[in-house]
Parts: sequence; structure tokens; C-alpha cells
Amino acid sequence: MTKASSDRSAIRSATRKAVKAAAAKAPAAKPAGARRGRPVVDAPYHHGALHDALLKAAERVLERGGLPALTLRAVAREAGVSHAAPTHHFGDLTGLVSELAAIGFRQFNAAMAAAGSGGGTGLEKAMARAKAYVAYAQAHPGMYGLMFRIERLDMSRPSLHEAAEAAFAGLAGAIGASRQEQISEQALSLDQAAAIARAWSLVHGFTTLLLDGRLADILRRLPQGTSADMLLDAMLRSTVQRG
Repeated sequence: MTKASSDRSAIRSATRKAVKAAAAKAPAAKPAGARRGRPVVDAPYHHGALHDALLKAAERVLERGGLPALTLRAVAREAGVSHAAPTHHFGDLTGLVSELAAIGFRQFNAAMAAAGSGGGTGLEKAMARAKAYVAYAQAHPGMYGLMFRIERLDMSRPSLHEAAEAAFAGLAGAIGASRQEQISEQALSLDQAAAIARAWSLVHGFTTLLLDGRLADILRRLPQGTSADMLLDAMLRSTVQRG
């Protein structure tokens, strides 16, 4: 081998070593989607975990921006997955919000069941459930609002239908306990239906006014230290006494 050939071989060898060293230090290339500013397609999640992750992302979007902000693309961005992922799992926005509302009803039902599981009379348990109703709405205003937007939901979806029916059964049971009678939510007398509608109207109306800030004027006229919870308690007691 001539000296020139030896020099060229040495140069090629040194060049290959330099390229390998540079590649080892360089960051791994991002997938094509990520380079264009799109999230990687569902890579971090197992199929079942992605379903739950999308619902959790949807709840965050809902509580942060309200129902107008809740879109399939917004949920995908929040979860860090492809824009197609929510459609794949829920079909469309109605499917997504319906499954989300089902979660809300289950959380709602659990909160009221826990509140009514303590000691006390039937009336005291019913009042505890009413306060839990308001407390849940205050803690989750976006979810609470979604649960009662029937025009946006598919009530025929099994998960949502079952959760909503359980909420009504809990309400009927609480009213029955306060009246010391058994109420079947499947067949109500007019008097029982009136009692359920009266209680629900009172608590739901109070909650809506409270969330909308419409009770502030009344509360500021009350003695200092009077809370919304105290106002609700007085309303419930006066309603029961008159009934």
C-alpha cells in the first residue's frame, strides 16, 4: 500500500468514527407528527388506559373552559394524543360528553350517598344529602352543568342512563325516608311526585342561583357571618315545617 492510500484509509476511518460519535450524542429524532407540531399517536397509553385518560382530559378542559371549550381536538391536545383518538374511542362529541356526564353522575351519587349514610333521622339525612348536592356543584361546576344539559347528551347510552337513574332513585329514597314511607321510583303517587319535585326544585334552583352569583345580594343583607350553607339549611327547615 502506498503512503497516499494509507493516508486516505486513515482519513475515512477517522471520519466514520466522528460520524458515529456525533450520532450517539445527538437527541433521538422525533416522529414525523411531532416534528410538525402534532402529538404522537397514542404512544404513551395502553388502549384501556387511553380511554380513561381521554375522559380525565375532557374533565380538565370542561372545568377550565366550560362546555364551549370542550371539543374533540381540545381533549386530544390535553391528553397529548392524536386528534383521531377521541373519535376512535367515543364516536363523536356527543358520545364523549355523555360518558363524561355518566362519570359526573356517579361522583354526584357517591357524594350524596356518603352524606346520607351517617346517623340521624330521615329528615336529617335528607338535609345532609341536599348540602352534599350543593357542595358537589360548587366543587365541580363544569361537570354539574354538563349533567343537566340533556340536549347535549345521549341518555340512551347504558352508562349514562344507569347513573342518571341511580341519582333519581337516591332522591326518591331520601324523600321517602324523610316522609317515613317507601317510595318506588317506578310508580309514584301524585303526592310523592310532588314531594320529590318540590325538594329537587328547591335544591337545584338554590344551586343554580348560587353558582351564577345571584344569591350574593341576599347574602350581603344577612347578618355578618351568615353563609350560603346556613341559608340553605333555613330554607330546608322552613319547607319541611310548612309541608
